[in-house]
Amino acid sequence: RDHVKAMEERKLLQSFLAESQKGLPPRRMRDSYIEVLLPLGSQPELREKYLTVQNTIRFGRILEDLDSLGVLICYMHTRIHEAKMSPLSIVTALVDKIDMCKMSLSPEQDIKFSGHVSWVGKTSMEVKMQMFQLHGNEFCPVLDATFVMVARDSENKGPAFVNPLIPESPEEEELFRQGELNKGRRVAFSAKSLLKMAPSAEERTTIHEMFLNTLDPKTVSFQSRVLPPNAVWMENSKLKSLEVCHPQERNIFNRIFGGFLMRKAYELGWATACNFGGSRPFVVAVDDIMFQKPVDVGSLLFLSSQVCFTQDKYIQVRVHSEVASLESKEHMTTNVFHFTFMSEKEVPLVFPRTYGESMLYLDGKRHFDSMSIPVNLRKN
Repeated sequence: RDHVKAMEERKLLQSFLAESQKGLPPRRMRDSYIEVLLPLGSQPELREKYLTVQNTIRFGRILEDLDSLGVLICYMHTRIHEAKMSPLSIVTALVDKIDMCKMSLSPEQDIKFSGHVSWVGKTSMEVKMQMFQLHGNEFCPVLDATFVMVARDSENKGPAFVNPLIPESPEEEELFRQGELNKGRRVAFSAKSLLKMAPSAEERTTIHEMFLNTLDPKTVSFQSRVLPPNAVWMENSKLKSLEVCHPQERNIFNRIFGGFLMRKAYELGWATACNFGGSRPFVVAVDDIMFQKPVDVGSLLFLSSQVCFTQDKYIQVRVHSEVASLESKEHMTTNVFHFTFMSEKEVPLVFPRTYGESMLYLDGKRHFDSMSIPVNLRKN
């Protein structure tokens, strides 16, 4: 009943929607700037929600907070002072990148989030967010995040225009230019997807060499495969989970919050990396989380996690998310998550056995290679 009533009220907001972007006043980056404090140090009762058994912070909760903050920032950018409620529905389109500056966080020190809109298309917005933690008397950087949000109409049925963005300084112009480059990079990365194009010559050589390394020298047969020392078959690195999507995690459109999906996928990915590496892993980067389809309340959410690439202490984990309704057994992919973890010790190499697994391996390697973090973390 609450959902039906909310939808009826939102229908009345259609008149506030702009017919073109030109009809909307331009906004500046500072118009959407927000700082939010998470008072873990001063409010111990809040700490329980964020605490891990290792006395660090649950990164899955941080993903939820970043998702909520990203939406709030976009509502600040598009707010209409005459309307009591925004006529726009802001939804998360993708998590472009999250880069960690620190391996683990203290649950006993305050955390500060800040962020603003950094680039705008016609119906989409890029949001830059940072997270800091208090050390002594100053807040030190913990992570940088880039999300892409899209605006839809009041009933979440079609796209809606958003206010244009005007950079005011050379720094802001560089941020805006970077937003354009990010969009181009995502398009290029998608065009080269292994679901659309064959691997490059270098990638084909990599896979063939891995295949040759698994042939049994005693039999000299393509069918007889053995693992090299300190290696694991990719098929043996899987973990799976199932979530029943209850109304508690829904938004006003009767869909499951993206932040909840990210938390569940991250925690399964962390468990996979922990199980594979045999020690506590630390998240290093999150990238290319595409929200392909919404998840309805009442759905069965199937999560499948797999190690798809390893190097030194690094573990690249891919989590595939799909849903099925209670009435239908048909499964639909909703998300694919990519997490990079660093283990406390060197981890085994992972070897694909089939062509499909080889494509997963190359996809994981591409995501790992696109990360700018490993060199810095080694220095630390």
